[in-house]
Amino acid sequence: MFSRILTSVAALAVTAGMASADYALTILHTNDFHARFEPISRFDSGCSGEDNDAGKCFGGSARLKSAVDAARAQYENSILVDGGDQFQGTLFYTYYKGKLTAEMMNTLGYDGMTVGNHEFDDGPEVLRGFMDAVNFPVLMSNADVSGEPHLADVLKKSTVIERGGEKIGMIGLTPEDTHELASPGDNIIFTSAVDAVQAEVDRLTAEGVNKIIVLSHSGYQKDLEVAEMTTGVDVIVGGHTNTYLSNVSDRAEGPYPTVVGDTQIVSAYAYGKFLGQLNVVFDDEGKVITAQGEPLIMDRFISEDDTVKARIAEAAVPLEEIRNKVVAETATEIIGVREECRAVECAMGNLIADAMLDRVKDQGIDVAIQNGGGIRASIDSGEVTMGEVLTVLPFQNTLSTFQVKGATIVEALENGVSQVEEGAGRFPQVAGMTFAFDLSKPAGERVSDVMIGGVALDPEKTYGVVSNNYVRNGGDGYSMFRDAMNAYDFGPDLADVTAEYIAKNAPYTPYKDGRIMQK
Repeated sequence: MFSRILTSVAALAVTAGMASADYALTILHTNDFHARFEPISRFDSGCSGEDNDAGKCFGGSARLKSAVDAARAQYENSILVDGGDQFQGTLFYTYYKGKLTAEMMNTLGYDGMTVGNHEFDDGPEVLRGFMDAVNFPVLMSNADVSGEPHLADVLKKSTVIERGGEKIGMIGLTPEDTHELASPGDNIIFTSAVDAVQAEVDRLTAEGVNKIIVLSHSGYQKDLEVAEMTTGVDVIVGGHTNTYLSNVSDRAEGPYPTVVGDTQIVSAYAYGKFLGQLNVVFDDEGKVITAQGEPLIMDRFISEDDTVKARIAEAAVPLEEIRNKVVAETATEIIGVREECRAVECAMGNLIADAMLDRVKDQGIDVAIQNGGGIRASIDSGEVTMGEVLTVLPFQNTLSTFQVKGATIVEALENGVSQVEEGAGRFPQVAGMTFAFDLSKPAGERVSDVMIGGVALDPEKTYGVVSNNYVRNGGDGYSMFRDAMNAYDFGPDLADVTAEYIAKNAPYTPYKDGRIMQK
């Protein structure tokens, strides 16, 4: 409530201080929504109707619709944009792919979005179908798509929209390593973010556009770099790292906006839990005079739009039988938050890796490796439904078994801890092994004390490994596994394996045992 009051006061102050030639624009924004059309719990997973009625839930498309409508009624000039990764994360995406996403984004009236890496999870064809269905531009500047028939001449680098008689340029930005994070195919060449943004800024500026917003799905650190290394960018709306920027919360990673030179950087966490709202005033030459705001939390104080709520309930009907099936029980909450699972040993990572290894322990498999980025939520205590498990593991990955030398396992672990500082999804959660890492050392030299089955790893010995098919095929930088021996990528669904393991050990008690140590 305090953040909403602060934002309103700031907006009034901005309006009062405007000169006649100044231009005020309210930028409403979301990022990393991940198909959370329904309200979510404080663990970012499903929230029951009873808890929602009791005011314990957050987000959901119905709340976002009400909040967006209220902001549009309050401010004369506003836009609604998205920082990417609308796709993937719940059964809604598994069932509808991009169709329901397009419908809801059209309903909310988005003015533009960038392509997130998860928009490529089902290849360029599904992305193209989504683009054909939406009423706004979808952008990506840092890639050559001329060789991809589904996207060539359709996916634009930037666009210009008008609001209140002023031209606003928008540029899209996608992770440079999307080829490692998703399935864009072999026909797209990803390029430097800084170079791509500057090229589009120069082109837009030459056309007389002096208010430029970058919609970035490249992460907070890359956004800071782009702001530092480019000129002419007024605002960066961020995504990818689920970064929460705020002026009133001690959990924020930085101020809202974070200012680098003349550039304002904003990001609103993820999953629709917040609606970002930045009030910007430009002078007549397009220079930012003031930029103030705060992400607005979508809590019980935001009413749900009845029409949108009814539509989501209708869309959920085909999913109910699957997600409401109780498959197990857990004694306490299983923590699967990204802050842990992408940086240290986490309880959910242990569960998943243990489940993988248990399933194939009779097949000569020694160790399990699960990428932390594939873990998407926690599970609260009590009954565990299949829907909850699928929220944790939504990607329909299958178990992959293969053989590699010990030296390759070390190389994989080095890759896994190479980007801990960036919160990258490649961090390895493991079973059947222990290892240590030291962040004071350079990437590639951080891993030590690797033990498999209680014995020091032998670089020349061949070991059996189980992972998921995404990692085995080089996802999250695990390219060293692409040429593994005796690879079989078509095992059971990882979510099914995990659900069955919890059931077998019910009531499951989550734990950490020191298998991953940071020096």
